[in-house]
Amino acid sequence: MLLALALILLLLGWLSLRQAATVRRKTGLPEGRLVYVDHHRRDWQPNDKPFYSATYRLVGKPDYLVETLHGVIPVEVKSGAAPDVPYLGHLLQLAAYCLLIEDTTGRQPPHGWLRYADALFEVGYAPELRTELLDTLTAIRRDRQVNNVSRSHDQVNKCRACGLNYACDEALY
Repeated sequence: MLLALALILLLLGWLSLRQAATVRRKTGLPEGRLVYVDHHRRDWQPNDKPFYSATYRLVGKPDYLVETLHGVIPVEVKSGAAPDVPYLGHLLQLAAYCLLIEDTTGRQPPHGWLRYADALFEVGYAPELRTELLDTLTAIRRDRQVNNVSRSHDQVNKCRACGLNYACDEALY
């Protein structure tokens, strides 16, 4: 009886490891234990609670958090093809998740991952990136206090995708 129970438990453990390897292969996630999932999937219960930092007045929900030997690492998944170099907005979004992890756990992640459809970038959570994020948050808060904020780019596609283009007198198209 005990032998049968041990074999069943061994089989269940093996099946669990196999499922985890399949999920990791499909998502392209690096090695580690998934501790947070934001996506609605058949085999995962999504976490509806966002991370919140009162210190930085910041809220966010990373796509995944992976616990590794180096700490908890945020993973942001982008559906499109990878650019040659990650876009600044993607880097700042990932840095925001690093800052949220740092503030809520007391441990600064050494890096985060940007997962594109065809590539994975490991992005170091360097002091310069952290400073760029904090400066951006300050600028956003400052801009929210004024009535009109000028367009900050010369990219037609950004204007087309903007949720405020219907009311913008600086649209590029």
